[in-house]
Amino acid sequence: MIKNDETIKIKAIARHHGLFITLTGVITLLLVAWLCSYHWQLARLPLLFMVLACLVTIFIGLLKLAEPVYSVILTSDSLTFYHRHGRWQFHWQQIRNIHCVTNTVGITRDELNYVGIKLISIDTIATCISLRLANRLIHEQKPLIQYCIKHRLISIEQGVLNFEPYILNDGEIVRGPLAAFLHHSEVLNQALGAHIFIAASNLNSSMGNFVGLANTYLTKAKTVEINIY
Repeated sequence: MIKNDETIKIKAIARHHGLFITLTGVITLLLVAWLCSYHWQLARLPLLFMVLACLVTIFIGLLKLAEPVYSVILTSDSLTFYHRHGRWQFHWQQIRNIHCVTNTVGITRDELNYVGIKLISIDTIATCISLRLANRLIHEQKPLIQYCIKHRLISIEQGVLNFEPYILNDGEIVRGPLAAFLHHSEVLNQALGAHIFIAASNLNSSMGNFVGLANTYLTKAKTVEINIY
């Protein structure tokens, strides 16, 4: 996490050690290639397995390096989430609350690995998220949908991907992947009380710490807004 005045930049856990893993894979692959040149006939299968293991290691490292340098940036004006497929950004005035996503099942309380963000109006999603990211998040958040169906928070029909046009409050009609994501967000809000979700893997500390930090920004922004009016 990097702090600069009122701006805080958070690196995702998913990006950690990407360069180290990639270099380790490359160096090990060179070493295995050298061994192959001398011992290929005697140990073909073990060497082949080692080559494949090196390639997998390099691939994992490259995937980590493909992640954005910072996954979340908090400023006095907005909360921004970065993903390799795009980003979303909301001003604090567009956010109602931020919380760790939980659900009570009988006498137990399930803590899901997501931070939930409830918006003042779901319509703001239409202009605050990139199309590629909206399409991607529908698939990445399937575990949330499956959890909600399993615990009867939503019906099976509600969990089915819905590409029907979405009508905003001002009458504008949204179609395509963005409409599907709006339907998706609406269903999850009914079940879990949040429109937008940040996975724990996109943070570099506990979800509780992040929620406390984000709510500090949210409260400060709301206080400033009240004082202005």
